[in-house]
Amino acid sequence: MSTAIDTLIFDLSTTTLREANQALHAEDLTGEVLITNPRGAHAVAAGVDAEVQITVEGHVGYYAAGMNKHAAITITGNAGVGVAENMMSGRVHVQGNASQSAGATAHGGMLVIDGDAAARCGISMKGVDIIVGGSIGHMSAFMAQSGRLVVRGDAGEALGDSIYEARLFVRGEVSSLGADCIPKPMSQEHHSELRELLDAAGYSDDDTRDYTRYGSARRLYHFRVDNAASY
Repeated sequence: MSTAIDTLIFDLSTTTLREANQALHAEDLTGEVLITNPRGAHAVAAGVDAEVQITVEGHVGYYAAGMNKHAAITITGNAGVGVAENMMSGRVHVQGNASQSAGATAHGGMLVIDGDAAARCGISMKGVDIIVGGSIGHMSAFMAQSGRLVVRGDAGEALGDSIYEARLFVRGEVSSLGADCIPKPMSQEHHSELRELLDAAGYSDDDTRDYTRYGSARRLYHFRVDNAASY
């Protein structure tokens, strides 16, 4: 651990992850943080609760940036399962690909993935905004309750299965829709909403007219015996 021009630096080849994460949980944490040589470590920069900018140089394992509050975290490589899981606020930017369950159960903030995201992206999302530069895998946005998921590429099977009130925008092809998920019209409100999300994620050149919106048909809100096979 060292300090250079107000930047706190942790080299995980010489500093333990426990020591680094403990320092990131300090109440007086400010400024910028650089984490080098993560080498696929799990739970890197998890549980941060401070308005700080963190850059992780390299690939990370499971649950990186999980439970994030306020921080702006950039991962320059790929991320394993559950990146930004249960995030409350702030911004997490993965410059590579993400494995399964990216942004799972996240309540707020923004998750940007430049590459592809694997299965179950945005599962049970509860208010987060997720923008994926590439494609997503099957069962993404399963039981998504609120928030927005934007996919610039394609979506795998069973998109939005058992969805509640989250809004999904997909530019490419969708393999299949899950139970109670249907295409919905794009009003001017939705075009404006999508425009803001794309601009915030750095995709200002995208035309919102190329996207299709998906959401809940609201048929599963109350139990009906003729829908029993869908539950």
